[in-house]
Amino acid sequence: MEKEELNYHYHLNRRHFLSKASLGLGGLGLASLLSPTSLLGGPSSSPRPEDFRHIAPKAKRVIYLFQSGGPSQHELFDYKPKLREMVGEELPDSVRNGQRLTGMTSGQDSFPLAGSLFDFQQHGQSEAWISNLMPYTAKVADELCFIKSMHTEAINHDPAITFFQTGSQQPGRPSMGAWLSYGLGSDNDNLPAFSVLLSRGTGRPQGQPLYSRLWGNGFLNSVHQGVQFRSGKDPVLYLKDPAGVSKIDRRKMLDELSKLNSLHMAEFGDPETNARIAQYELAYRMQTSVPETMDISKEPDHIYRMYGPEAAQPGTFAANCLLARRLAERDVRFIQLYHMGWDQHENLPSAIEKQAKDVDQASAALIMDLKQRGMLDDTLVIWGGEFGRTNYSQGALTKTNYGRDHHPRCFTVWMAGGGIKPGMTYGETDDFGYNIVKDPVHVHDFQATMLHLLGVDHEKLTYKYQGRRFRLTDVSGEIIHDILA
Repeated sequence: MEKEELNYHYHLNRRHFLSKASLGLGGLGLASLLSPTSLLGGPSSSPRPEDFRHIAPKAKRVIYLFQSGGPSQHELFDYKPKLREMVGEELPDSVRNGQRLTGMTSGQDSFPLAGSLFDFQQHGQSEAWISNLMPYTAKVADELCFIKSMHTEAINHDPAITFFQTGSQQPGRPSMGAWLSYGLGSDNDNLPAFSVLLSRGTGRPQGQPLYSRLWGNGFLNSVHQGVQFRSGKDPVLYLKDPAGVSKIDRRKMLDELSKLNSLHMAEFGDPETNARIAQYELAYRMQTSVPETMDISKEPDHIYRMYGPEAAQPGTFAANCLLARRLAERDVRFIQLYHMGWDQHENLPSAIEKQAKDVDQASAALIMDLKQRGMLDDTLVIWGGEFGRTNYSQGALTKTNYGRDHHPRCFTVWMAGGGIKPGMTYGETDDFGYNIVKDPVHVHDFQATMLHLLGVDHEKLTYKYQGRRFRLTDVSGEIIHDILA
């Protein structure tokens, strides 16, 4: 390689660029904060947001309440009295039909059916069946669309969560929020288009962990990755100025850095340089917008009561739901909440009771809060996990205790607002809650429908990488027209 070419590659090296900018890891943290609408363009820049709006959108934004670990549909939304009638009896071979099992139950000699210990009732004009574990959710039943026929190809957590978030079981693809940032951009120049909030449940506090690649950008530009908002004193890492650096000094430094970067751009023509200039400018603006957004101290008492007593405790699911509404008010495009703790292989009755209490009131409050502010019509809210749970017990079955293994063949999610038909149930499972008997919905169908509601044709939102055009829904996906308002 010639000396001149070596010099070019040296200047394009990211670590070198960040170190010369005197920001180190802090600069790397800021690199994820760019709104794609701030890009200055160039031959290799991402297409403009309007390139991917193919139809009139019904939703402007998404709040995705992801329940990590696989909530049991049998205890929450999919009422199966037959399981109570046949409790302790063997799962018929004709029902299982040779479906593969995880390594956690494949060695069991017996698969005794386990009916839920919790009662169900019908609620609202829609007469939706909801467990008594979810009394607040029951009050907003007529705002929800329950999809009881979700199914996935993945049977273990890592590939299953990755599949839902990126459309592929293999890591390395862009997440949903990254695709939307790339395709639609941001409506707020002072906040990232894609924000992430995490909470840990009480049902299984030491359950499955989560990892940042779930909100990663994959092969898209790094400006599209999700920005995690934390519950500590620094909601976004590396955003504050170092000690001894005033606002005026910061402004002068950015101005001089911009001049240097402009010279670098003129010399090498790398569009990433323009992106860096815009990133630092957005981070500068976020020093004001993020603290204001994350400060819930001025929320009125009736809002705290609506979301529940944990709403004032940073890092809880309730507090994150309240923050999600504040982010939605400020036109953040994709707001992802992850709530861990649903992986209940044993002691399920006691664990799921705690876990449901974590999320029930706040989830319902978010729906009511958005509606009273006139925002539910253009905000799509999603609630659900990566798969469901088995109808048979994992381990010993007693009158008061049992566990459930992973079940990808059928499970329940709900959606609300943003162009979704309210007060309906879509899809149906058999009497054993094991197989789908009506209107199956694949993960890619779910993703295609979400994109459609945002005005995007899922087959056209693509990115060429390594010679192939990739998309969130890979090579499949059908819009579920029956659930659209």
